[in-house]
Amino acid sequence: MSEALLVGATGLVGGRVIDSAGDLGLTILSRRAIADVPPQHRAIVAPTADWPGIIAAERPRALISCLGTTIRQAGSQAAFRAVDVDLILAAAHAAKEAGARQMIAVSSVGASPRGGNFYLRTKGETEEGLHALGFDRLDIVRPGLLRGDRGGIKRFGETIALMVAPVTDAMLHGGLRRYRSIAAATVARAIVALAREGGTGVHIHENDAIRALAD
Repeated sequence: MSEALLVGATGLVGGRVIDSAGDLGLTILSRRAIADVPPQHRAIVAPTADWPGIIAAERPRALISCLGTTIRQAGSQAAFRAVDVDLILAAAHAAKEAGARQMIAVSSVGASPRGGNFYLRTKGETEEGLHALGFDRLDIVRPGLLRGDRGGIKRFGETIALMVAPVTDAMLHGGLRRYRSIAAATVARAIVALAREGGTGVHIHENDAIRALAD
């Protein structure tokens, strides 16, 4: 049985989970090869159609999902859902059936299955689906705007949001603090800390809780 299996390793948070994992042995499952994987981890490259079978064979104690895309990257709402709902839930179902006790999933602040915004509603539907699978422990990580170098072409709207983040963050107090921006590396450290925790139940982690876990 693998200690923890990571999907979504090529994204902003997933890559930093690898950097932060230390002696937490990861099995990294991705569609394309990842450069410079540390020797304490093991990488598997396979098409997403093969992921459920691979996850079942690996039998991880914990599944970590940092999967996520954008409608622009995916090309349509249907293609977006194929990743952010269908692929995540297929991986989670395979892990649960193979005996995984814990699921850690990166979602988004404001996620709600009954929300009016398509992106946040989709995230909420995924959270609802994960809850229904009945993991012993489910950790939903809901960061605000993620800061960090994604590489490649920058999205215009995201670039502007990151530029003004120091100003907008300073204006968000009380219950609005959860909408502040947060470094992807901080989220990754929190995920690694969660993967080392025991216990049971469903836990929602927003910005302040994420930072506390990362410290």
